[in-house]
Amino acid sequence: MTRFDSRGLPLSTASDLAAGRYREGIDLLLSAWPGAAEVLDEAIAADPDFALAHAARARLHAIRTEVAKAKARMAAAEEIVARRGTERERSHVAILSLAVNGQSAKALERALAHTETWPRDVLILSLPLGAFGLFAFSGMADHDQARVDLCERHARHFDADDWWFLTYRGWAHAENGNVAHGRALTQRGYDLRTNNANAAHALSHALYEAGAHEDAERLIESWLPGYDRSGVLHGHIAWHSALGALERGDPERALAIYADHIQPSVTAGMPVNVVSDTASFLWRLKAYGHTVPAGLWEQAAAYSAGYFQKAGFAFADVHMALIAAATGDKAAVEERVKALMGLVEAGALPAGPVVPAVCRAALAFAEEDYAVCARILEPVAAEVVRIGGSGAQREMIEDMLLLALMRGGEAAKAGQLLDRRLHRRPSPRDTRWHGLLAA
Repeated sequence: MTRFDSRGLPLSTASDLAAGRYREGIDLLLSAWPGAAEVLDEAIAADPDFALAHAARARLHAIRTEVAKAKARMAAAEEIVARRGTERERSHVAILSLAVNGQSAKALERALAHTETWPRDVLILSLPLGAFGLFAFSGMADHDQARVDLCERHARHFDADDWWFLTYRGWAHAENGNVAHGRALTQRGYDLRTNNANAAHALSHALYEAGAHEDAERLIESWLPGYDRSGVLHGHIAWHSALGALERGDPERALAIYADHIQPSVTAGMPVNVVSDTASFLWRLKAYGHTVPAGLWEQAAAYSAGYFQKAGFAFADVHMALIAAATGDKAAVEERVKALMGLVEAGALPAGPVVPAVCRAALAFAEEDYAVCARILEPVAAEVVRIGGSGAQREMIEDMLLLALMRGGEAAKAGQLLDRRLHRRPSPRDTRWHGLLAA
């Protein structure tokens, strides 16, 4: 008897228990919900020769930056699938292996080809999508549009009530500027499965892009208590709420959220989220004219010392440079910039020269050399999208340019940038800044 996954694709296992646990584990993984590791372990215990369960477990290890464990589990999946896997399963495992082993460009190429044949293989389709997906970290300038195109190409293969596809299709549209449509799709996905951190996250992004900051805060305030702190997105979703408080000019509330949910000592988030969320929150707090309590930057630096020391991961590079600049470690910023420039010259940095430029600008901003900061950022502003992440995350760099222009005596340029931002997305903070310029 053939057993199937949650989207109707056949599985090479003779165990009903293993198949059932695999279906549950994949849905937990795709919803960033606690328990996926334990459930997938049960699938493996029920059938130790179930290659896809091993591969999914490797994916979870990779998400947690548990590299050695991910590679070991992936090797087991590859050995098993070679002797008892279908064509789809061999391709599935090969793509996850490329991703786990850091071959992102090849993984993206293979994933796109795979989904043309098996579009409902959702774990593979998920890889190019999301703020930290293969498209986002590809260095492409048009990765937002690429996500939309991928979702629309395969939309006909999914049911109207597929909560996972609705979530990612909606997020793709909202990030690409079609905010109303994206919000409606994401809301539908969220309503179908509220125990889904990716849906809560995507909906908070859609609300942010729509300028509905208070709605986003209310959503997170009501939803977050039901999401266990062990969930990988717990701290990051709280980060969105903290940004909302800063938008309203309430640093005390923002700092309380940071202390309770975001700082390294309290979060179980993915390292890339912990580094970027702490760096960007503390940077915003200071840049917006508030006091960063003593020790917070140093705590962020101590945590980040264990990750992303090697240059080349653009999104992490920018945030590591922010932390180094904020803590006065000029040598660390310069060393990272030198390494990044070497990668650029070798054609080995997909995001290109914008990455070292942003790192240099962060150092100039920290040293209050605003004219230099603006001079560095202006020529590359349109290329910042190449570092990946979401629009909300990258907005910090646009804020850096805007504040550098305002503080460096370039009021006219700052006003033009503010006008464009207010047209794109209403913001209480931008309204306040516009008033300051007008005065």
